[in-house]
Amino acid sequence: MARGLVVSAAGLSLVSTMCLSPAWAQSADKRNFIRDAETEALIQDYIRPIFKAAGVRSSAVELFLVEDPSFNAFVATGQKLVVNTGAIIDSKTPNELIGVLAHETGHLAGDHQTKLREQVDRANTLATIGAIAGIGAAIAGSASGSPDAARAGGGIVAGSSEAARRSLLGYQRSEEMAADQSALTYLKKSGQSAKGMLTTFNRFADNTLFSARGVNPYLQSHPMPRERIDLIEREAKASPYYNTKDPAALQARHDMVRAKLVGFTGDLDTIMRRYPPSDTSLPAQYARTIAAYRNGNAQGALTMLDGLLRAQPKNPYFWELQGQIELENGRAGLAVPGLRKAVAFAPRSGLLKIMLGQALVETGDPKTVDEAVKNLTIGLRDDPEVPIGYRSLARAYAIRGDIAMADLATAQGEFAAGNYADAKRHATRAQAALKRGSPAWLRADDIVSYTPAKPG
Repeated sequence: MARGLVVSAAGLSLVSTMCLSPAWAQSADKRNFIRDAETEALIQDYIRPIFKAAGVRSSAVELFLVEDPSFNAFVATGQKLVVNTGAIIDSKTPNELIGVLAHETGHLAGDHQTKLREQVDRANTLATIGAIAGIGAAIAGSASGSPDAARAGGGIVAGSSEAARRSLLGYQRSEEMAADQSALTYLKKSGQSAKGMLTTFNRFADNTLFSARGVNPYLQSHPMPRERIDLIEREAKASPYYNTKDPAALQARHDMVRAKLVGFTGDLDTIMRRYPPSDTSLPAQYARTIAAYRNGNAQGALTMLDGLLRAQPKNPYFWELQGQIELENGRAGLAVPGLRKAVAFAPRSGLLKIMLGQALVETGDPKTVDEAVKNLTIGLRDDPEVPIGYRSLARAYAIRGDIAMADLATAQGEFAAGNYADAKRHATRAQAALKRGSPAWLRADDIVSYTPAKPG
C-alpha cells in the first residue's frame, strides 16, 4: 500500500507522488487535501498507541487527509502519513482501519521511503552502467560490420534495465512483507486485534489491483495476495488479542466520521442510499444534515442539527457544524456561541479555535477582538498550516491598530500558502516596525531569510 514513491517500469526513473509544500489547497498531482477536526482527532487516537508500540514520535509525523474514494493509505517522503477518505468510509470497524495504519507505521518506523530512494538510485546506476556498456558494444559491432554484435549490444541495454527493475521490485516486496510483520507486532504490543487487518487485506486480494491471475510475481511491487494473507492470518490468530473487539464508544465515533465524510464528499443519491430516511441512527441523521446544508437548505440543516444537539449536547463537532453553517451564510454573530461551545468541548483542537477566531473577527465587534487574537494565536500555534487563520489574525490586529503585527500575520499566511515572494515582502515591512530581536521580529526574520529548497 505504500505509494509514496513510484518506480517507472519503462526507465526506472524516480517519480515522487507527494511533493508537499506548506500550501493546503491542491498539490501538483491534483490530490485534494482536506482538513477536518473530527476526522483528524479520530485518526490521531487510532495511531497514538501504534506509534508508541513502534517507537515513532507522533510530533514527527504529519497527517494528511485526501478526498479520494479509493481504499488506500500510504507514507510519503518526509515522515508524512496520507489517508484517503475512502479508507475511512469503507472500514466498517475501527480495527480495519487501524490495521492499515499499523502497516503504514511499519514503513515509517523502518524508514522505507529513504531506503527505497537509495535502492532506486542504485538501480538507476546499475541500469546506466549496463546501458553504457551495451551502447559501446553496439557501436563497436556496427563499426566492425557485425550485425550480431550490434544486436548483442542492444540486448545488453535492455537486459540491464530489466535486471535493475526486477531487483528494485524485489526489494519493494520485501519491504511490504516487513511492514506487514511490523504491523502485527505493533497490534499485539498495543493489545489490539489483527482481525481487521486480515479483513482489509482479504478485501485487497479480491480487488483486481491485487489479483494474481496471469501476473508474473517477479514484476510486482507488493507480495502476491495469498502469500501475504497466509502470513497475516497465521500471526493474527496466534495473538491473544485476536477476538478483542473495538470499544463501543470508539465504534460510535468511527461511524459518525464515516457518515460525515459521506455527507461532505458524496452526491445526494449516494448519501440517501447509504443513509435513507428510514435510518434514524445518529450517523444517518448527521449525514443527511450535512447533505441538506451542502444542497443549499441551511435552515433545514440547522433544524436537523437541533435534534442532534438534543441527543448529544456536548458533541463539539455538532456545534462546529452549526457555527460553520451560520458563518458561511453571513451570520457570524450567530456562529460565535456554538463555536465557543465547540472549543470548550474540544479544547485541544487548533482548527476549532481558528474557526472561532475567524467568526469573532467577522462580527466586526471591537469588543471581541482580544478573544479573536487569543484563539487565533493559540490555534495557529497548534496548527500552523492554515492560511485563512492568518488572514483573520491580520484583520484582528488591524482592528486593534497594530499594523506591524497585521503585516507579520499576513506574511505567515502567505508563507503557509507557499507564496514566498509575497510572504517576504510583508515580513520585511513588519520587521521595519517591530523591535529588533523581539519574538515577532525573529518570526519575520525567519520568513525574510527563508530559501525554498530546489526540487529534485
